Amino acid sequence: MPADSTRLNTQAKTQNSFDAIVIGSGISGGWAAKELTEKGLKVLMLERGRDYQHIKDYKTASKDPWQFEHRSHTTEEQRKKFPVLHRGWAANEAIMDSWANEENCPYTEVKPFTWWRSYQLGGRSILWGRQSYRWSDLDFEANAKEGIGIDWPIRYKDVAPWYDYVEKFAGISGSHEGIPHLPDGQFLPPMDLNCVEKDVAARIKAQYKGARHMIIGRVANLTAPIEGRTQCQFRNRCWEGCPFGGYFSTQSSTLPAAMKTGNLTVRPFSIVTKLIYDKDSKKAKGVEVLDAETNQTYEYYSKIVFVNASALNSAWILFNTATDIWPGGLGSSSGELGHNVMDHHYNVGAAGTVDGYEDSYYYGRRANGFYIPRFVNIGNDKRDFLRGFGYQGGASRTGWSRDVAELSIGAGFKEALTEPGGWTIGGTGFGEILPYHENKITLDKVKKDKWGLPVLSMDCELKENEKKMRIAMVEELKGMLEASGVKDVKEWHTEYSIGQGIHEMGTARMGKDPKTSVLNANNQVWDAKNVFVTDGACMASAACQNPSLTYMALTARAASFAVEELKKGNV
Repeated sequence: MPADSTRLNTQAKTQNSFDAIVIGSGISGGWAAKELTEKGLKVLMLERGRDYQHIKDYKTASKDPWQFEHRSHTTEEQRKKFPVLHRGWAANEAIMDSWANEENCPYTEVKPFTWWRSYQLGGRSILWGRQSYRWSDLDFEANAKEGIGIDWPIRYKDVAPWYDYVEKFAGISGSHEGIPHLPDGQFLPPMDLNCVEKDVAARIKAQYKGARHMIIGRVANLTAPIEGRTQCQFRNRCWEGCPFGGYFSTQSSTLPAAMKTGNLTVRPFSIVTKLIYDKDSKKAKGVEVLDAETNQTYEYYSKIVFVNASALNSAWILFNTATDIWPGGLGSSSGELGHNVMDHHYNVGAAGTVDGYEDSYYYGRRANGFYIPRFVNIGNDKRDFLRGFGYQGGASRTGWSRDVAELSIGAGFKEALTEPGGWTIGGTGFGEILPYHENKITLDKVKKDKWGLPVLSMDCELKENEKKMRIAMVEELKGMLEASGVKDVKEWHTEYSIGQGIHEMGTARMGKDPKTSVLNANNQVWDAKNVFVTDGACMASAACQNPSLTYMALTARAASFAVEELKKGNV
């Protein structure tokens, strides 16, 4: 990274006009900054949280496990301060500083909603699970064929070249499988399934006559070096930040590329409170920023604005923009802004034991697992619910923790525990949530955050389609494992609230008609053609694959379009 002098000094008078402003520095914001700067635009990137520099700020990444005071557990004080984070697996001693302060940044839950936010440079690109899958026309056409929500204004052919483009730069490792509804991509060599996964995969393929597949995950972890980034070291500590640049993040990948151009200025601690909308030109002419440290307000101006604050916060910014013209905010003329909230529902699965293989082990800590692509409601498979689900999981050998400490008596017993135990295999399902208009977010006009700004109110829930799907998700995985010779298979089904999948989508959906959508086919806000939204907010449906690769492709596509339109004088 360049020296700190390249970043805006919030106390100094600086030039406040740019060609483009990018709001947010996560996966899509990083891509927007890279693409726009490489095309010659002077760009200001605004991040509401702290600065967080590659390598320098990965404070725990090189620590040994015994150097953590609480052995990766959180404290009682942290559990009180981060109640939402402790609803699931994300609370860990090593990364607590990377999550948003819940006391400073509250929200309202009309219905249970789990919102895990990271307000720092790079956003959740540091913390993400890195699973990277293409969509196919099965996904882009589903709404139209089933009469759900609205039709996507694009198809796979529109995004395919951009999938190629972002995969080559990000570095996606994976295997070519020839599965029509899970298109192959521009992959680095795949990681390996371990011996148990390979055998279970072969049995699944035979049992279901090639209709179901267990493959290695397609993951944004390098298996070969790319431009200053070395390959994954199999440490499986990605969310602490990778000093090797072994996986794709803003810090390791898009930000250095953007900085290299000399065209990027980064301003952390910058809460965008609204876009500055010009009634005469019907465009946004800039943004209003509240400095999170000083509480001073600034204005910055630009020809185009990319809103990439994450699906819910991007909607929040639009809610607060041009309210003198549209009471519901910029993009609300369709009646859809803030509606159609989606995620992926999970917390259901199955696991069991596998006999044999005691003479086999695996190398390192693979930062990946297996993937079972969707197989329901495809071809002749018809269910009593719409859409489908996939599974992510893995096989491993149990270690010393298989026995409780209170029973660890005697040298011989302790020595036995240094040997690995038996093999287990299991997985969790990730299911599609339909775009329901009534699943929505709004502004809470009463509750405020630390800076006196209105917070979001969440009114979202799973409906009958998802509840039926969850039953099938458990039954199908249990059946596949048992058919593959896995023993003592146990189901699990725990509570899930929307947001917990960390794949929030849909609050400013793309469409063909300004009366039913917030954005057009090029991610432009219908009501302000120089405003682009390319994060999860733009999604018209959710599919069941992890969505980040699609955000990358849509962002690169929109940035290319925006620059061409800027040259033509159309925005």
